[in-house]
Amino acid sequence: MLETVRGPRQLIVGEGVAQNIPRVVAESGSRVLIVTDRVLLGQPAVAEIVAAVRGRVEVFSDATPDVPLTDVDLAVAAAAAVDADVILAVGGGTVIDLAKIVGVIRRHGGSPRDYYGESRVPGPTIPLIAVPTTSGTGSELTPVSVLTDPDRELKVGVSSVHIVPDFAIVDPELTYTCPAGVTAHSGIDAFCHAVESYTARPRPHGPRDPVEQVFLGRNPITDHYALRAAERIARSLRRAVLDGGDKDARADMSYGSMLAGIAFSHAGNAAPHALQYPIGAATHTPHGLGVGLLLPYALDAARHAIGDRLATLAGVCGLDVAGASEAEAADAFLTWLDRLLADIGIPATLADIGVARADLPRFAEMAGGVTRLIQNHPGPTDTAGLTAVLEAAWTGERTRPVLTLDSGPS
Repeated sequence: MLETVRGPRQLIVGEGVAQNIPRVVAESGSRVLIVTDRVLLGQPAVAEIVAAVRGRVEVFSDATPDVPLTDVDLAVAAAAAVDADVILAVGGGTVIDLAKIVGVIRRHGGSPRDYYGESRVPGPTIPLIAVPTTSGTGSELTPVSVLTDPDRELKVGVSSVHIVPDFAIVDPELTYTCPAGVTAHSGIDAFCHAVESYTARPRPHGPRDPVEQVFLGRNPITDHYALRAAERIARSLRRAVLDGGDKDARADMSYGSMLAGIAFSHAGNAAPHALQYPIGAATHTPHGLGVGLLLPYALDAARHAIGDRLATLAGVCGLDVAGASEAEAADAFLTWLDRLLADIGIPATLADIGVARADLPRFAEMAGGVTRLIQNHPGPTDTAGLTAVLEAAWTGERTRPVLTLDSGPS
């Protein structure tokens, strides 16, 4: 078996750890580009962080959702204006993904298109300190930056070990003001990361693969992180959405998101993420909403290959499946997942978010081309198989019975 572990030089997690940001920035460079967005910049906690950073500082606060290439150009120009030798990203996945690609271009030149795909960044970038204000993307730990290219009909990714942030500072206190909708969408994204990692297809590898590839399929290390992430998110996502001031739930979500980020940084995501790329681009719906909606349908279609893992997830997520068969436990998990999605406001079908049924085969074909994700999916990955997943997600059809087993934590 071949395994690898990647991560920041230092990961700091816990309430109040944001106070370390100025020192970490000062030890990394003296000409600072701060990347954030206007809403966050108006929040006292973030404004205090920005004010505490010393040296020559340029603030780019115009980050917008899904990292359009126009934002990259503007942020690169802001970095050049201060001759930045360090970047501080304070925000959600959009902000951190933008900071990653700015660091690449700042060090290596060119345009984002030069780095699309896996392992095309030629070497380290300038130091990056990532400070998440949501609990979902795990971008503070991952080797991926997802961008929106107007010349393409789906999002594109830059994947490289060289864009893992140098420092990740995860302070749950920075998530207390996160709105309920953003909490739901980012939180279910983190749960998808955990579940997709745990159910990812295991793949054989040669000795060069950990350097040449980013996503490698599941292994015992990723299983450990994925299950611990699923456990924390399952018990706390509803609570965090209903009461943003629930400190225990917020801490669980921050920690769970971080663990899920470690898991999928190595195992990789699968069909729900690949299918969301064209659907999200077409409907302009939030990423987490899309992957959350698609997750139960993708799992249902692959249950013949992952029934044992779905059964394990049932127990991890707190369901009473003692004495149940593997198939019954798997069904219980999927039924519980449906209820969780409904409780946090995720639409039940693709029709609900305006997807045209006629577009489903085209979306399936496009998603099938996202090899770095689709190769991890445990179910059928041809266009027909992916179209079947989308058809089920459009109609809301299920292949499993409705169960009445204990539905777990609420």
